[in-house]
Amino acid sequence: MMPSYRPESAPPGEKALYAALASSPDTEGWIVLHSLAIAEHVRQVEGEADFVVIVPDHGVLVIEVKSHQTITVLDDGQWKLGHDRPTARHPFKQANEAMHSLRGFLESKNLDLRSIPLLSCAWFTEVRARTMLPSSTEWHDWQVLDSEDLRKGVPAAILRTLAEGKAHLDAKIQYFSYGGVGPDQAQTERIASILRPRFELATVAGDRRRVREQELISFIGEQYEALDAMQDNRQVLFTGPAGSGKTLLATEAARREVSMGRSGRLLCFNRFLGRRLVSDMDDLPGLTVGTLHKELVRIAGVQPPPGAGPDFWERELPDRAMEVLLEGGEGLVSDFLVVDEIQDIVREPYLDVLDLMVAGGLAEGRLLLFGDFERQAIFDAPDGRALLRSRVGQLTTHRLITNCRNLPRIGYQVNTFSKLQPGYQRFRRLDDGFDPSVFTYKSGRDQSEQLVSAVRTLRNDGFELNEIVVLSPLEGNSTASRTTDTWLRQVLRPADGSASRPGQLSYSTIQAFKGLEARAVVVTDIDRHTMPNFESLLYVGLTRATDRLFALIEAGTLRAALEGTV
Repeated sequence: MMPSYRPESAPPGEKALYAALASSPDTEGWIVLHSLAIAEHVRQVEGEADFVVIVPDHGVLVIEVKSHQTITVLDDGQWKLGHDRPTARHPFKQANEAMHSLRGFLESKNLDLRSIPLLSCAWFTEVRARTMLPSSTEWHDWQVLDSEDLRKGVPAAILRTLAEGKAHLDAKIQYFSYGGVGPDQAQTERIASILRPRFELATVAGDRRRVREQELISFIGEQYEALDAMQDNRQVLFTGPAGSGKTLLATEAARREVSMGRSGRLLCFNRFLGRRLVSDMDDLPGLTVGTLHKELVRIAGVQPPPGAGPDFWERELPDRAMEVLLEGGEGLVSDFLVVDEIQDIVREPYLDVLDLMVAGGLAEGRLLLFGDFERQAIFDAPDGRALLRSRVGQLTTHRLITNCRNLPRIGYQVNTFSKLQPGYQRFRRLDDGFDPSVFTYKSGRDQSEQLVSAVRTLRNDGFELNEIVVLSPLEGNSTASRTTDTWLRQVLRPADGSASRPGQLSYSTIQAFKGLEARAVVVTDIDRHTMPNFESLLYVGLTRATDRLFALIEAGTLRAALEGTV
């Protein structure tokens, strides 16, 4: 599917057809272009084809989609579709003009179309047009598709139309299909690349990395205005979806507090993120950096028992740290407290111990909290905003609404799959023309071949192996951990939160990688039947990618996600 996300502004008929094509196992090897603009139109200044379906060994079908619930052909021959104004340019004419426009463009690129059926049709998704419309000299019966075709099977209807269209061409053009019809797989990909090319203008991988770094500095500079606006408030909760700059703002908040001569803590929940923060911030005097659990272990002066479970981490450890704090341990009370991933920490035992860590406690202390309460609370924490408000005396909330991490097409894909409301709407970064790529697999099948294909595609696009991360919701049975592919086994290494070495491809669970990002991400094992907390994990996994995203999704899960039934 190009693009690989379904625009929310599309008419309902186009949405239904898109979902059916994207989710069907019978479209393997097809390429579908949705909403293809036609600059060189045979009749108009500019036109559009709703769908161009390229089917290897069958042909190319240009589809004009109409979602109207009523169709009337008036006495003067004009068409009235729903409440639209009457027009003499009926759907079959629109499809035919788009088809001839594309034929001319493809031939101008020296593409041989002699044995490739290039056909057009009109698809009336809301009515039974095949029985309602009379036969006409202006269109062929096989060019009419309707609501029953949508219900009974979209791929079958398209193959039927191409077959009957080929039969028509055979009757009119001698030897048209002699020796077989195209396009073959190579021609299929070439047609798609000509009609909707993927391109970059005079950039190489190193240039892209430098641009990304400069973008990040610029975008976060704009986000710093949020900190400036809240400077006079002692206790602030910054909320926002993944990619809105919360972690970078948290580190900047800690730097500002230290620059004013205060001592304090910068804490988070995730172990990998804690290591990254330590690497970036541990040189600041007066600042303690790390995970909440690591800090509790340090305060309590205990060694976690082997295989420690939730009882230790969530109850015993906070209690023992509180005992030390209540005894007035020297240097254990901070001037300020900065907490990232607060949505995973909002539990009574943790809040009790945080209350003793900061001067003035939660009621009056200097608190800067950062969290995503939309989908990122993946560790069974309750919705903690009400609890925070009840415990923190002067809490002011500031919402971050702009995505400054992901390219727009990645954000729109997240909107589709994770059902974010209202979802990402504003992006700092400009679109680069690359769609996220979605591969489907059958439940229980090895995804190694698709993973290799995704990684090699990224390598061909200029990404280094250490800029790519493979993520999975599965801990001990992920595609990366159990692959039998010889090459993958040589380059794959478990992620530990530190930067990957050149030549190494890191893999991790989604849970462990939360809070981090990578230039390119391949998410595997996306199956709603094996993923607890499906929507939240999928949201976290997809939003880790800054520039390129590949998703390996079980076929039924993709179908359910596109239909909104997950």
